[in-house]
Amino acid sequence: MKIVIIVIFSLFLMSTINVYAEEDELILIEKQRIELEKRSEQVKNETDRLNILKKELSEDIIKYTKLLENIDKSLKEAEELGNKRLKHVAKAYEAMAAGDAASRLTGLDNETAVQILLMMNSKKAGLIIGNMESKKATILTKEITQLRK
Repeated sequence: MKIVIIVIFSLFLMSTINVYAEEDELILIEKQRIELEKRSEQVKNETDRLNILKKELSEDIIKYTKLLENIDKSLKEAEELGNKRLKHVAKAYEAMAAGDAASRLTGLDNETAVQILLMMNSKKAGLIIGNMESKKATILTKEITQLRK
């Protein structure tokens, strides 16, 4: 009889241990499920945040592209206006006597003088350069040839 009681008690203890082990496993599984849900929510929140940033970035790219287009347009208009004015000045120099034009161009900085000469009729520009002092004529001619390379 003692053996039966010992066997029954042993079975009872083992089943109790099994129940506790199963409860521990269930608790562990539940903790893991909760942790996975938290991580899933974090990933979802981060994905949402990144999508918002992506949208904002796309909008900024569109905005700055339009701004660059406007700047390019303004620069082209300014360049056209500058070229128009430069052509007007070149025509004025072409209308002058070669000696007068040479003395006036000699007083200008080299870059401006070169730009004016390049806008002029090549025969008239040649006459004007021929009336300049040789040192200035040489400098301007070198700058003109370097621009055309």
